[in-house]
Amino acid sequence: MTEILHLQGRPLSGADVESIGNLITAHPGWSRRRISEQLAEQWNWRNGVGQLKDMAARSLLLKLHQRGLVQLPARRFAPTNRMRRQRVQAIAWDQSPINCSLDSLRALQVREVSLDGEERALFVGALCAFHYLGHGGTVGENLRYVVRDAKDRPLAFLLFGSAAWKCQDRDRFIGWTPEQRQRNLGLLTNNTRFLILPWLKVCGLASWTLAAVLRRLSWDWQRKYGHCIALVETFVEGDRFAGTAYRAANWKKVGQTTGRTRQDRCYSIQAPVKDIYLYPLGRRFREELAV
Repeated sequence: MTEILHLQGRPLSGADVESIGNLITAHPGWSRRRISEQLAEQWNWRNGVGQLKDMAARSLLLKLHQRGLVQLPARRFAPTNRMRRQRVQAIAWDQSPINCSLDSLRALQVREVSLDGEERALFVGALCAFHYLGHGGTVGENLRYVVRDAKDRPLAFLLFGSAAWKCQDRDRFIGWTPEQRQRNLGLLTNNTRFLILPWLKVCGLASWTLAAVLRRLSWDWQRKYGHCIALVETFVEGDRFAGTAYRAANWKKVGQTTGRTRQDRCYSIQAPVKDIYLYPLGRRFREELAV
């Protein structure tokens, strides 16, 4: 192999692929997990806070295997969706209507809860019970927020995860090249879920929540993963929602999706067309994404 591959944000030469093949051959009894951990160790492949990127190494190995460039050992266990196996905690929700002004709920609290087991269970339970898309788990870097009122009642839930690999109108708005996108996609995040509990009727709560979370989002990402976030995206089903909260919070609508999914490489999977909203987290976001 003479060409340079770019996988998981890393350039790979023919010598790199040969070295990976030698690692696999030298340890025939190792599992895929053990190989990926060793590869990350050899490369000293770590995130911004020093954690080994063994999951990224595992994804890279699988992509090489699918291309026929290396031969991984057989899977020892069939892959499963851990969220489907996880029993969603039964929660007795107090669904008494809350119909009041935003001021009457203050002081509101915003917490990032991805490392809090009890709050994560509440988060998953809320999305499974009340969000029209449910919650199928998250892959890669992510943050989860819970908003509570002064009485400690949960009000809203937000999930941020991996940005879409390609999005024509978004990429045109940024103005980056495919190479720049490949290098810097990790500086974007997607607001994949946003839930206001359905028994709340509080004018301004949704836009206040978005604004409050966005003020701290990049700092929280830096603390957890060692790098900042420059731009936030979300996709809104226009036939279902008007995007009022995003527009009120100064997000910019830049276009629409093409009705494809992340996994659709053959243009055969039909998905709802969605409006694309973006929110830059700094004035110099284009310069940051064009490095």
